[in-house]
Amino acid sequence: MAPILQLRSVKAFYGQSEVVHGIDVAVEEGGMTVLLGANGAGKTTTLRAICGMVRSEGEISFAGQRLDRRSTEEIASLGVAHVPEGRGTFIGLTVEENLRLGGYTRGRSDQNIQRMYGYFPILAQRRRQQAGALSGGEQQMLAIARALMMTPRLLVLDEPSFGLAPRIVEDIFTIIDRIKQEEKVSVLLVEQNATLALELADHAYLIETGYIVTSGSAKSLADDPQIRRSYLGY
Repeated sequence: MAPILQLRSVKAFYGQSEVVHGIDVAVEEGGMTVLLGANGAGKTTTLRAICGMVRSEGEISFAGQRLDRRSTEEIASLGVAHVPEGRGTFIGLTVEENLRLGGYTRGRSDQNIQRMYGYFPILAQRRRQQAGALSGGEQQMLAIARALMMTPRLLVLDEPSFGLAPRIVEDIFTIIDRIKQEEKVSVLLVEQNATLALELADHAYLIETGYIVTSGSAKSLADDPQIRRSYLGY
């Protein structure tokens, strides 16, 4: 398949400090790509560059359109939905208010909300509760559901398993895989749980200190002895 997202020689900066150094990354249409690496490697910065949240150089293309030099709002309107690390729900609003806010530019809110409740039944049970009263796993589900209310073509997820119990992580990844299949949405994932991410992803990139040091099919990286020792713990 052709890439829906393509990064070519992309650099990213915080102020004058270059954090990502000329990387190439692609996400295939309908596929899932994972970025692996230690904390501080540049994974989150790469996602922020894609979404127009930090200064970047190089070429970032999505569905044939250049994203670099566009605002975050413009990028979102093109069909890129970003779920940041830390979830970012509006804790003072109810679950349903969060979902309506996520889909207000797309219309058909009631229909889309019911679709999200189909993926995340617990949110239907909690729909009148404030987001701040939800558990960590429920807040992560709400963040993903709110992003999907935009009916995106690309879902960008930053550490969706962070701080969650293993059973909840497995549930969330099962739902993400189902969403990818049923919604025909492409996924770019940053994830510390490398074992689980490589089981679900099609392609993987390993980032160290802002450079891509290896890439390939997720299976090839999962089978690499050095990567298994360094990132998978066996």
